[in-house]
Amino acid sequence: MKHFSYLLLAAGLAACTTAPPAGSPAVSATATAPASPSLAAPVPAATPVVTQKAMVVSAHPEATRIGVEVLQRGGNAYDAAVAVQFALAVALPVAGNIGGGGFALYRGADGQTGALDFRETAPAAATRDMYLDAAGNVVPNLSTRGHRAAGVPGTVAGMWALHRRLGKLPWKEVVEPAVQLAARGLALTAKEAAGLNGQQKDFAQFNPTSAYLRNTPWQAGETIKYPELARTLGRIRDQGAAGFYAGETADLLVAEMKRGGGIITKADLAAYQPRWRTPLQGRYRGYAVLTFPPPSSGGVALLQLLQMLEPYNLRPAGWHAPQAVHWLTEAERRVYADRATYLGDPDFGRVPVAQLLDTAYNRRRMTTLQPRRATPSAQVAAGTGLPGYESDQTTHYNIVDAQGNAVSCTTTLNGAYGSKVVVAGAGFLLNNEMDDFSSKAGTPNLYGLVGGAANAIAPGKRMLSSMTPAILTKNNKLALVIGTPGGSTIITSVLQGIINVVDYGQNAQQAVAAPRLHHQWLPDQLDVEAGALLPAAQDTLRARGYQLNARSPWGRLEIIRVLPDGLLEGGADPRGDDNAAGY
Repeated sequence: MKHFSYLLLAAGLAACTTAPPAGSPAVSATATAPASPSLAAPVPAATPVVTQKAMVVSAHPEATRIGVEVLQRGGNAYDAAVAVQFALAVALPVAGNIGGGGFALYRGADGQTGALDFRETAPAAATRDMYLDAAGNVVPNLSTRGHRAAGVPGTVAGMWALHRRLGKLPWKEVVEPAVQLAARGLALTAKEAAGLNGQQKDFAQFNPTSAYLRNTPWQAGETIKYPELARTLGRIRDQGAAGFYAGETADLLVAEMKRGGGIITKADLAAYQPRWRTPLQGRYRGYAVLTFPPPSSGGVALLQLLQMLEPYNLRPAGWHAPQAVHWLTEAERRVYADRATYLGDPDFGRVPVAQLLDTAYNRRRMTTLQPRRATPSAQVAAGTGLPGYESDQTTHYNIVDAQGNAVSCTTTLNGAYGSKVVVAGAGFLLNNEMDDFSSKAGTPNLYGLVGGAANAIAPGKRMLSSMTPAILTKNNKLALVIGTPGGSTIITSVLQGIINVVDYGQNAQQAVAAPRLHHQWLPDQLDVEAGALLPAAQDTLRARGYQLNARSPWGRLEIIRVLPDGLLEGGADPRGDDNAAGY
């Protein structure tokens, strides 16, 4: 792949700010450009949940309840993670799953850390150009809807591997609550009822012989039961991973593939294996930051962003004031350009992680920053000198147990309700994760992200992800557990959550509820949630050359913060039905 210099091609760069060398003191707000704290947006008051010993924060109250009950019965954070994952597969069909995959990051009370990759893989019959027509153009919707959009699921294998290595309670005991939940049913929330109603056309198209998840219409408060899913979860409870990847469940999944022209086979299911990987580690303002390595692009991007931003003193500039937004956005556009060029599955090619996380490299990337002017994305390419060769409806949960073990886990079907395909007789939705590959270099995916050869489709390969589970410590003590769904916005949402707490002193609930901003290089626009910017700040940013794009709320950020006295402070995103609880 041909690479272009990250130096701007435009003239008139004499006024560009040069970032200080690594290790130098933070730059004051006025050293780079006049601060405008008077244009800072107000941070709404919000009260976090506070508990003494243990906490679960997840996207659904039923899943949170089940996780807390497992902890109260003597289970550890890893037992609770398994229980929450399977409960979400029942309570949150839009994103919770057994037909998808994800990343689990952990830090034990003893300081030991680990990263479990249970991301989906491309089936053996997958080909690089499988979503292109005869003219070489991407076929609309082929990688996002229907049977051919599904990758080989990894969730069940991931939970089995996590429990075998770190769990304490018997496997059956941590899966059983989800079996019971699916059998007896639960009341739909208003958001979930609306979500199901909005998908009826697709459910009918891709599941013509099944009435599963179909109704006219669903009502908030109505009880929905999942008898087929209960039986599938029962097989997983009794047989472990084999209850999904072999036997009756595998037969049903492969029969569904044949019915709809999909390509997942029994051999694909039998071959699937999760991967234990080494977490990435970085630092930010005295905190150690633990996050996920490739095939997550999120961990690399998060650490790059923190390195780029650390020299700039964000707090006196003002929360979401124009100068702080300027620094944030210019860092984001540079990092997303790198993401599109260099990130992919490390099992299929070299991913230059060490070079991307070199502090000097990231500080050089910011030397092209203009003090009071946006840098057009057309003038920003990936950094040079590196070896070349990367859903809104994801879900996340955080758990801290009484011993101090912590889990940050992001899991996904990709788009809302995945591929919209329900495995007949098994009662679960399949993912549409194949869209996270680069169907064609430079062509945007579902979330507008572009990618290149490093993230091209290949049999057995894991598609690039933005999922960014993270854990922060200070002085070797647990400080913050954080993560979110949100497709391409995951990285920037996690970044803002960290900055909200570390730089701006917000509590956990304020940090997750605060309106957000997002820029991903292409398209060249700054997405803005309502309330994120004062009108005068918007005018200032437009005058600097930013294209502002009003956007409905995104993400479901979850935070557990450990307070100085050891109490746990939980923030559950009000954009969803998220819930924090503990004891």
